[in-house]
Amino acid sequence: MKQHQIQVRVRYSETDQMSVVYHGNYVPYFEMGRVEWLRNKGISYKSLEESGIALPIVSMTINYKRPARYDDLLTVITRFKSQTSVKIEFDCEIRNDKDELLTTAHFLLVFVDINSGRPIAPPKYVLDILNE
Repeated sequence: MKQHQIQVRVRYSETDQMSVVYHGNYVPYFEMGRVEWLRNKGISYKSLEESGIALPIVSMTINYKRPARYDDLLTVITRFKSQTSVKIEFDCEIRNDKDELLTTAHFLLVFVDINSGRPIAPPKYVLDILNE
C-alpha cells in the first residue's frame, strides 16, 4: 500500500479569528500523516531516532485550495512518491468531510545520522519495506 490516511478534527486553538485554520497548522497535520504512514508500514519513527537516524524535511511545497475551519473533520492522505539513496518523497492532501480538496503538499526528507548530521542511506529493513 503506497497510501495511508488519518483523520484529524480541527481544534479551536488552530484557527484564527475567522475560525479558519492558520496556514502554519497544516504542517503538523501533514507530519502526523507521514508518521502514521511509516507506522502503518512497520517503521517506527521513534525507533529510527533511537537507532541514531533522523528524517528531517529539506523541502516542502504547500498549496492552499480552500480553507479548513474549526471543528471540521479532515482526512490527511499521505502517498509515498519515491526513495533514492538518502531521500524520501511524499505527496499529501487534506480533504474535508464533504471530500473537498483543501490543501496539497509535497515533502522531501533526508535520512540523517543524528550524531554527525550527515545524510546516510536508510537501514536495509526500511529499504525492504519501501521497495515492496
